[in-house]
Amino acid sequence: MKIHKFISVNAVLALMCLLPACVTTTTGGFNVAASDEQALQDYIQLATAYYDANDMTGARRHVSSAMAIDDSNSDIYTILALILQREGDLELAEDNFQRAISLNRDNSRARNNYGVYLFGQDRFSEAYDQLERVANDTNYVGRAFAFENLGRSALRLDRMDDAESAFMRALQLDANLYVSALELSQIRFDRQNWNSARQSYQQFLTILDFYNIAHTPRSLWIGIQIERIFQNSQLVNDFSLLLSTLYQDSPEYQLYRRSSNGNR
Repeated sequence: MKIHKFISVNAVLALMCLLPACVTTTTGGFNVAASDEQALQDYIQLATAYYDANDMTGARRHVSSAMAIDDSNSDIYTILALILQREGDLELAEDNFQRAISLNRDNSRARNNYGVYLFGQDRFSEAYDQLERVANDTNYVGRAFAFENLGRSALRLDRMDDAESAFMRALQLDANLYVSALELSQIRFDRQNWNSARQSYQQFLTILDFYNIAHTPRSLWIGIQIERIFQNSQLVNDFSLLLSTLYQDSPEYQLYRRSSNGNR
């Protein structure tokens, strides 16, 4: 799964109308420092909003405005790194992620996005190190997703105990993380912890149903395997029908076909 939801800031579009009036006044004159700080935060929010709207030109414009106020702000380099990453300038993106972290080593948002970047480059050990620090930051609002991404990195490193622990912590913080629930069901199935695997898979199904999310070939194949253990022919047939109808070109369908032929 794409490591998603990483700097999602639903900036209020009304902010676009506020910037011309960013000087605040106090008794005795202008508070220039307060004005600059507010303008800086407004520009960063606007840059993020334009990034979320996939308008890189607008995002860059507000990054430049923010840098004109303070070119040593860690958050500015975080959003600039994300812009560069989306534009395909990966080396420059990494330089800016590292710059953001060097300016503020406690910037968990920067570390999280850098960890996601490293994961996308198949640098799983480095991604794990960054995400572990983020997950241990109890003040970070995206901590549940950090644990989920930490678990995905652990899977790629074949660190199954660490992966299971990370997915469990992710679900403890946010019970609606369907990726964590599915991965837990697979880990527990592979370890022949049938009841725990089924429990995690049922949680996955509940989340899918609530949010009306479609099955993937992998989720259907995991469900088929688990329900075969419990001889639940109705669910096995339901999952098999979906897999054979929607995903005949998938590797999971080929695995299903081979397993079905072997059971005859």
